Parts: sequence; C-alpha cells; structure tokens
Amino acid sequence: MSTTLAPAVVTSGTKPARKLHLGYWAAITFLALVVLVALAAPWIAPYPPNSIDFDAIWEGPSAAHLLGTDQLGRDLLSRTIFGARASLLGPLVLLIIATAMGVAIGTVAAWKGGWVDTALARITDVMFAFPGLLFVVLMIAVFGKGPLTAVIALGLAFAPVIAKFTRSIALSELSRPYIDAYRVQGVGAVAVCMRYVIPNLAPALLGYLVVLFGEGLMGLATLSYLGFGSQPPSSEWGLMVQEGQDGILLGFLWPTAVPGLAIAAVVVAVNIIGVRIADRLDSRR
Repeated sequence: MSTTLAPAVVTSGTKPARKLHLGYWAAITFLALVVLVALAAPWIAPYPPNSIDFDAIWEGPSAAHLLGTDQLGRDLLSRTIFGARASLLGPLVLLIIATAMGVAIGTVAAWKGGWVDTALARITDVMFAFPGLLFVVLMIAVFGKGPLTAVIALGLAFAPVIAKFTRSIALSELSRPYIDAYRVQGVGAVAVCMRYVIPNLAPALLGYLVVLFGEGLMGLATLSYLGFGSQPPSSEWGLMVQEGQDGILLGFLWPTAVPGLAIAAVVVAVNIIGVRIADRLDSRR
C-alpha cells in the first residue's frame, strides 16, 4: 500500500492561505467531535446498537429514528455512533504496529548503511511491491478472519511504506554534525537513535502518519465489507455498508449512505490535517 504525500500548493496572497487555514481547523474540530461522540457513545446514543425492532425495518429518517433504521430495525444513528469506536481504534492500533516496525527498520538501515541497508531495502521493496490487500487476505486465510487479524495484517502491510519514508529522512538527520559529536564521545548507536534521532524525526513523520490513518480506516472498512474484518453484530462502519447494500435494490439508501458518508468525512478530514501539517513542516525547513 503506497502513499504519496504531496505538499499543498501555496500561492501568493492571503485569501488561499485563509481558506486552507479554516479548512484545517474545521477538520480538527470535526475529528475532535467524532472522537468525543465515540467516547460518549453509551450516554448519547438513543438506542442500544444491536437493539432489533422488526416493526421498524427499513424506516427512513423520522423523529423516532433520526437517520432511519436498517434491515433489522436497528437505529442507524446509534450504530454509527457506537461504530465510531471500532472504526477509529482499528487504524490507530495498526499505525502503532506499522510505525514501530517501520521506524525501527528505516532507522537501522540509515544508520548501518552498506550491506545492511541494501538487504533491508530489498526486503522492503519486495513487501512494498506486493499488493497490500492480497497480502492481508493471505494472512487472514492462514490465521482466520476477524478484526484483530485484519489490524495486524494491515499493520504489517503498512510497515514497509513507513520504513522507506523513515530511511529517507533519517539519512538527512544522520548527516548532521551532532551525530558525529556523539560518536566521538563514545555514545552507543541505540542511545543516539532512541534519544535524539527518532525524536527529531517525529515531526516529519507526524503528517505522513495522519494521512496513513485515513488509508488504514479505508483498508479496514474494505476488509469488513468483504467479510474479513469485523463480524456481525459489530457496528463497524465498513460492515454497516455491507449489511445495508441489500436495501439499495429496494430503494432504501440510508443504511449504506450513513456509514459510507461517515467513512468519507473522516478520511477527508485526516487528509486535510495531514497535508497541512506536512506543508507547515516543509515551510519551516
């Protein structure tokens, strides 16, 4: 799964910059609201997420159900609110896994150089060239389907992407004079990397990881839609899209549109934030 983080185009004048600035803060506000809603789900959701009501099947938006109901009469607003937990937590966990592996591999490759760098580069190239979704499906076929397997598999698929990016910025960091100064003083490689190199790489990694969060959310939603990730009765957004697709043929669009729009809105928001962070870091450098 490759990702290209392109810096935002900054033109002269104040009007475009203000638009970008407002969009950035609007995206942050929206994501903060989504996180708060997910945390407060048991207290603000009008119904339990798995409460079935066969008298309210395929209902449209109404006073009783603000966003309508699904094929089992479950309230879509409640399921979307509770589903935010799994939909946001999964990408966060897979990024932790991928970042731990990718930063370690990229930093070691940059520090060691030589045959170590070459060997790690070839390994990451092979993993990078392998289709991410196919790799995940193969892992699920071996270890079984479920949200945990999907998160770990996607974390492994994302690791080479982060490793390549980390290596590129670590090479620049390791060329700074303070690295030679610590080496002359006899400070070990692990201490230098853990105390100084990796913390100095964190700001540059931040914008990239924010964008990857959106990709992770889309990837997990896709796996749930295909039946490999979250399983019923989970209210994960990708699974909700899959469960509501039968209603499209019957003219009931809400069960698919509601979670689909939630996924799209969060992905757009994190991309706006990630690009803005990367652009600001580039301007500072």
